[in-house]
Amino acid sequence: MNERITPLAIDKKLFKQIGYRLVDDIAEFFDTIQQRPVTTGESPKQIQALLHQTSLPQNGMPVNELFTNATALLLNHSLFNGHPKFFGYITSSPAPAGALADMLAAAVNPNVGAHILSPMATAIEKQTIQWLAEFIGVPTSYGGLLVSGGNMANFTCFLVARTIKAPKSIKEDGINNDVQKLTVYCPKTTHTWIEKAAVLFGLGTKSIRWIDVDNNNKMKNDILEKMIDDDKQNGFTPLIVIGTAGDVSTGAVDDLKSIATICKKHDLWFHVDGAYGIPAAVVPGMQSLFDGIQEADSIALDPHKWLYSPLEAGCALVKNPNHLTETYSSHPVYYNFSNNDEPATLNYYEYGLQNSRGFRALKVWINLQYVGRSGYEKMISDDIKLSKLLYVLAHEHEELEAISQNLSIATFRYIPPEIDKEDNDALNKLNEALLNALQHNGEAFLSNAVVNGKYCLRACIVNFRTTEQDIHELAEIVVRTGRKLR
Repeated sequence: MNERITPLAIDKKLFKQIGYRLVDDIAEFFDTIQQRPVTTGESPKQIQALLHQTSLPQNGMPVNELFTNATALLLNHSLFNGHPKFFGYITSSPAPAGALADMLAAAVNPNVGAHILSPMATAIEKQTIQWLAEFIGVPTSYGGLLVSGGNMANFTCFLVARTIKAPKSIKEDGINNDVQKLTVYCPKTTHTWIEKAAVLFGLGTKSIRWIDVDNNNKMKNDILEKMIDDDKQNGFTPLIVIGTAGDVSTGAVDDLKSIATICKKHDLWFHVDGAYGIPAAVVPGMQSLFDGIQEADSIALDPHKWLYSPLEAGCALVKNPNHLTETYSSHPVYYNFSNNDEPATLNYYEYGLQNSRGFRALKVWINLQYVGRSGYEKMISDDIKLSKLLYVLAHEHEELEAISQNLSIATFRYIPPEIDKEDNDALNKLNEALLNALQHNGEAFLSNAVVNGKYCLRACIVNFRTTEQDIHELAEIVVRTGRKLR
């Protein structure tokens, strides 16, 4: 009567046996990842066939066999964004310490929604937020929380901005944007999260004013201000301006200082989407590129991008933390989460969209201490240098054309001698086919960008494993694969 037998329990001996073997397999994977293909290129049908498509088991299976099978499936049939030749979407190589941190976090399983449910985890997340603010060069008085990624970080800040800058009746009466005409402003290069936010939070996509960018992919701030003035004269209500600190296609950083001045003049909320690029502010000599960030009312950044944390780890920072609680706080009768017992108490359900929240902060907190500011300065600097090297190699190669280089993103394209350099249609089709081939052959993984009408191969380096040799080999792989396609 005093002992419950449950199918989920694993005794200590078996748990250690499985755990030790799993750690051994993961350690071997980390040590040999560069010898593996970046991806197997298997089709969805081939992948699904490996799972045998059986129905839900009626009875359980031995847990050690399950982990042996799962390890083989994942280590032999995945795309490895930790591979030194993964240059695709902005997902970094995950730090091994972060992987261990996730295991520890899952074992304790704190619900970081309320302090009473997660006293130590809450304190660690609060300290992590302060460190991230300090890392990018804004006051540690900014408040915020860890979320799943860039979309959610930007959503969190967008909803705060809408709540604070829209008419105060909006929380009770909602939005009728045909009447209220609330508008937001962003460069044409802004990530698609802005369209989702406009739809989800009631403004509609017609509320978005897409501002032209210059040849360097930076927002034209003179056009921004003229559009704000025109909208005011035509009865619209401007709310938010979004600046980009590292656009996803080319890594360009907007003139944030100028945007901040415009926002202050017109009393608009200034949000910076720094999901990818803002960690580069830690690099000596690059801080001036991000001048104006200190004036931002809110900032989105992603530790699982350029801070090398395992997925998921995004972060929303807000200059005035009271604006977070004004937007998200609620106190139903079934919540017994007092925040009045002492000033230091923080309940994170009052800072964002989630009530139940996992412990995302631990892996970020551990990595920040493990390598320190100096370690990140070096790794981020090295990524930038490697990107510049790729740009130079593309510029010097007779069959490649260098297009752009910002932060750790380089864009370029393959140009065979028989195609005229001005024949964009033919070159766009060829480079699109080349990208598809590269993404399936497993030697290297790139993504694409369209820059001034040119379909480009895009390499984003947020990888502490990538070396100069990998960059030289990438150029060779691209040319060799392009020649095969011809």
